[in-house]
Amino acid sequence: MTGAVLCALDDVPDGGSQGFVAETAEGRRAVLAVRKGQSVFAYVNSCPHIGAPLDFKPGQFLNLEKTLIQCANHGALFRIEDGHCISGPCAGKDLQVVPVEVRDGTVYVTGSD
Repeated sequence: MTGAVLCALDDVPDGGSQGFVAETAEGRRAVLAVRKGQSVFAYVNSCPHIGAPLDFKPGQFLNLEKTLIQCANHGALFRIEDGHCISGPCAGKDLQVVPVEVRDGTVYVTGSD
């Protein structure tokens, strides 16, 4: 299973984030991706609180310290590694994971083909 290409690994800055539109098992979705070294964590770009996109400025999904994903609407904070909300109006809920795999410098959405 190859999966659909999300982006090149270098399209997401190491320690940073970026937004994309991707083909997923559920169809075309707005996706946010966060990179830590050679690992990429991806989620549907929708806050579990009200369903709004998490970024005010395109591609900016992290708090100032770049340690957590932050919803620009209500300040909810989510762990990068699993999308679990640790603070804010949706505390205890999770971002919807978009399964990805990095191979040969390319990020693939798995389970999309």
